[in-house]
Amino acid sequence: MARVVKVFRTLRNHWKKSTFAVCVLSYGGHWLYGKHCDQVMRTEACLEAREYGRQQIAPQEQLRKATVILNPAACGGKANNLFEKNAAPILHLAGVEVTIVKTDYEGQAKKLMELMEHTDMLIVAGGDGTLQEVVTGLLRRPDQEKFSQVPIGFIPLGSQNSLSPSLHLLSDNKVKHITSATLSILKGETIPLDVLQIKGEKEQPVFALLGLRWGAFRDAAATISKYWYLGPLKTKAAHWFSTLREWPLVREASVSYLAPSLRPPDEPLQKPPRPNLLSRIARRLKNYWSPPVEEPPKVEEPEKWMEQQLSTLELMIKTHNKNPVEMRINDSLMICAEPDDLTVGEFITVGDKKEEDPTLFTKKSTQLEVGACRLQLPEDTSGFYNIDNEEYEAMPVEVRLLPRKLRFFISAERRDQLLAQTQ
Repeated sequence: MARVVKVFRTLRNHWKKSTFAVCVLSYGGHWLYGKHCDQVMRTEACLEAREYGRQQIAPQEQLRKATVILNPAACGGKANNLFEKNAAPILHLAGVEVTIVKTDYEGQAKKLMELMEHTDMLIVAGGDGTLQEVVTGLLRRPDQEKFSQVPIGFIPLGSQNSLSPSLHLLSDNKVKHITSATLSILKGETIPLDVLQIKGEKEQPVFALLGLRWGAFRDAAATISKYWYLGPLKTKAAHWFSTLREWPLVREASVSYLAPSLRPPDEPLQKPPRPNLLSRIARRLKNYWSPPVEEPPKVEEPEKWMEQQLSTLELMIKTHNKNPVEMRINDSLMICAEPDDLTVGEFITVGDKKEEDPTLFTKKSTQLEVGACRLQLPEDTSGFYNIDNEEYEAMPVEVRLLPRKLRFFISAERRDQLLAQTQ
């Protein structure tokens, strides 16, 4: 008992050191517990992947080939370590023949896609920039019709992974997010996504999965990192300082657009079985004795472009890929324009919300559902677009929709969640 009393007396007499030691031990224990939980999640994911690797294949079958485009510079240079620890073991245990191609500089992924040979699946390991480069390089190929049939997996390793909420279960734990995304690739369930073709007057087209963003909110968001020392107030500060430099931050633009087209039914993933020999012979004899009447060729009607002048704080042209399982009548893209009469306080409040979800728009915004659009800017316009969170110089562009152009792997659980939201 005397020893216990002596210990408490010592702790009381050196309470500063004792408090510091308790804080260090608590933080260390929490850190070690977090590492243990991460290792448990990795182990469970590897055990699940091993079951796929134990499945028998026929003698004439070959292992599935996967080409991984990995950007080691993503997530502040941590992407390579994240991939090697959390995703690579799952792919190898599943019996997939993996070819990993690492990018060395910005824009290299586009060039690598020109050289890519046949593969059973394409996996993008990085963030928004890597994904946008891969999609652009893939759809610029002369044989893009063939390669656009290759299913694409997205492993979110970047600081910005805007497409990930449409495909994977949301999680604050980085390890869980990466392992669940990798497992969804092995499970093989895919969903078609729309693609935007954005073409300037001279440049090659750029392709986007989410959309194009231009305006005052985008410009203010680009300066948020400068105010890192303000902590949670940095977003509000960036928008407030932007109003001090110039106000109002109104953008003028002319938008020409086409009406949306009806969405055809989804094509079956598997081709129907070929009819038997007797059925094929009977069909040929029927066509021989009573040939089908040829329909006259359809005369293509000229495109009817409609024009509208917009005065806005921000303009966004976006796809419906935020919820890709939603049933839609039309194949269309959305033009959203914020009103130009927001007060400074409203500008700061809305900008703070847009930092969490850039696709969020106010109730007073102008929204148009169109099939294609042309964006004309005044001659003295400067600034930048955000195309899938990548900066491009602002210029007149034509935006076309490529409906259901690419197929991406999706988590079945996330698909069910998105379906529940639409009901």
